[in-house]
Amino acid sequence: MENSAYIALSRQRSLRNEMNIVANNIANANTPAFKREGMVFKEYITKPQHDRQQFSFVQDVGLARDLTDGPMTTTNNPFDFALSGDGYFVIDTPMGERYTRNGRFQLDATGNLVNKDGYTIQGDGGPLNIPNDGGEILVASDGTISNDNGEVGKLRVVSFENQYEMKKSAGGLYATGQDPIASEGYNITQGMLEESNVQPILEITRMMRVHREYASMQKFTQAEDDRVKKAIERLGQFS
Repeated sequence: MENSAYIALSRQRSLRNEMNIVANNIANANTPAFKREGMVFKEYITKPQHDRQQFSFVQDVGLARDLTDGPMTTTNNPFDFALSGDGYFVIDTPMGERYTRNGRFQLDATGNLVNKDGYTIQGDGGPLNIPNDGGEILVASDGTISNDNGEVGKLRVVSFENQYEMKKSAGGLYATGQDPIASEGYNITQGMLEESNVQPILEITRMMRVHREYASMQKFTQAEDDRVKKAIERLGQFS
């Protein structure tokens, strides 16, 4: 008699995890280059044993990341770079290379191009160092950086065979064991940032739907519990 309750509980567990993902999407609606995520569900069917029948449970098996470009916002900051199309900037960290689409960079005291955590941005020839006495900094669509004295370097932009396998790392970066591939299908715009591709209205709608389904499963579980209690009481009367 408890099988139906177990099935409902499996659905509630999955809905709780989905709610956490939706809440995280909403919290990052203003995070540059953040990619919306959603749960992936599948049906888990138990193996029949002896005379027991099969049962179908709900199982959340992972996350699906929406890799579509976010909208572009003008900042007029010469070290903000909006990356559109296929690709990631390469960041040198103490944990090894990490990857990001958040192009909000700055210069440190030694002229190295770094992210908000002070990690060096990689160019095609290694760390990018931009002298502060070269005048205006210009960045071409392919990532080539130049000033009044000529070309300074070029931003390294890479891609991967399976971008969905990339895992989130500290500081909003991505990590992967895959070998990076030089990207070709990208475009860099200076003085702009790629915003999050989260659409808050849609996420709030998802949150309301998940809440309703969770409450429905809760009512069902309570009803099943009441039914079992009544059955036990009636059996007790006969005995």
